[in-house]
Amino acid sequence: MDFGAMRHVNTAAAGVDLSPIQPDEVPPNCYFEVDDVERTWTWTRPFDFIFIRHGNSCFSSWEDLLRKAYDHLEPGGYIELQDNAFPIAAVDDSLDGTAVARWSSLLLQGTEAIGRSARAPASFARMLRDAGFEDVVERREYWPLTPWVRDRRLHDRAGWVNAACLDGLEASCLAIFTRVLGWAREDVLAFCDEVRRDLKDTRIHAYFDV
Repeated sequence: MDFGAMRHVNTAAAGVDLSPIQPDEVPPNCYFEVDDVERTWTWTRPFDFIFIRHGNSCFSSWEDLLRKAYDHLEPGGYIELQDNAFPIAAVDDSLDGTAVARWSSLLLQGTEAIGRSARAPASFARMLRDAGFEDVVERREYWPLTPWVRDRRLHDRAGWVNAACLDGLEASCLAIFTRVLGWAREDVLAFCDEVRRDLKDTRIHAYFDV
């Protein structure tokens, strides 16, 4: 909606998701479709721009997805990917032995067990080139998990990252931990409480590679 309605009002912007969770009221140049992009793409008109954000561990084959994207772009079209890679890192040893470190490790273990590794974003540049894209530009940043940084810009960013982690913590764990790692639901929820405490501790200087 931001892309179509606010920045490029003369374009048509399509959003795609597996579930019908989109708002009912959208700008006239925006529309949403419920579809599975891991299956055959049925769009008949090529796109000028494809944007994928936070698809980490959503796809069994990023390589296949990016080849489809390449095939469905106009010549000279663009694709942009934005995602955070695992494992979670830190600028010092403050992450060692924490629940956040274990959360990161277990999510990696679970996503790799089902062939949807959370490490995938670290290889985006290579996969784009392999799919046929040219002039690939990779910009790496880090997102602090808590507002421990003094830099004002990063401090503000950390607040948003922290809120997103806290809000999405149980959703990130429940399916992987119960269906793949064999945990009981109550154990997952108890573990999430431990992670939540760590995510509120600014002595832990952790960050995502993005």
